[in-house]
Amino acid sequence: MNILENVAAARAGSLRAVGRLLSMAEGAGRGELLAVLEPAPIRVLGVTGPPGAGKSTTIGALVGAYRERGLRVAVLAVDPSSPYSGGALLGDRIRMAAHTTDPGVLIRSLAARGHLGGLSAAVPAAVRVLAALGYDLVLLETVGVGQSEIEIAAVADPTLVVLTPGAGDAVQAAKAGLLEVADLLVVNKADRDGAEQTVRELRQETDVPVLTLVASRGEGLPALLDAIDAHHRADTVARRTARAHAQILSLAQSRLREHPDLAALAADVAQGRRDPYTAAELLLGGTEDARTEDARTEDARAAGVLRPGS
Repeated sequence: MNILENVAAARAGSLRAVGRLLSMAEGAGRGELLAVLEPAPIRVLGVTGPPGAGKSTTIGALVGAYRERGLRVAVLAVDPSSPYSGGALLGDRIRMAAHTTDPGVLIRSLAARGHLGGLSAAVPAAVRVLAALGYDLVLLETVGVGQSEIEIAAVADPTLVVLTPGAGDAVQAAKAGLLEVADLLVVNKADRDGAEQTVRELRQETDVPVLTLVASRGEGLPALLDAIDAHHRADTVARRTARAHAQILSLAQSRLREHPDLAALAADVAQGRRDPYTAAELLLGGTEDARTEDARTEDARAAGVLRPGS
């Protein structure tokens, strides 16, 4: 099947066709795929936080709530890449078994594949695919490894940071930079000892709303949904532009890290054959100007940095 046939099949309800399109979004056919998909509006809700905070349980509760509203929901879980296959280590169906038989819910793991920032480079393309197929909401879960999770704010709005009572989560989240990108803070497992103290600590660290939740029982879920809706209604063009700016830079940095000339340019700089400024310009697609290079060399000699004859 070609791309348009897969799109038609996916819109007709074929989850296998949806899977094929998402596989294309992760692979070499991404550009060809995006060329035939018209942009469409879709909400993206990010969920991040340290391991064990209950992100998947929280997402499962949110999926159930949004399905009750009649929304088609997709979950993209960005997992650590397998060192052998490059595939996602964590299984889709293990996470949220209650929703796997619901045709209005799609759950998909995307491998991070070494992309710094906790997000797969395929995420923006996958989101566009899902929007084109008529999904209303994407719930985006990241790997939960700390500092790198701040990149989630480039894709999602709002970003939920899920923490648990005690264990110094508030302090650790602040150190990891998670509080800087949090639009909403959620203290999950709030029936445990120390929940109130954790809420107080978080409110001392940040001005964003802090909510409590027991995701496994749905306690606190209506208040969380209200906070998410309120944040979405307050979105602005300036905020959307800032997210797009961060997303473009992130993807550009990923492309540069994979540039075929990077290793050779780094070797040149390390051995003194080229300065890092020229190397950076070349990496960005600039052309080397011999006269400019000669002029810099003469300036360096005049300044005593280079000996005559160098």
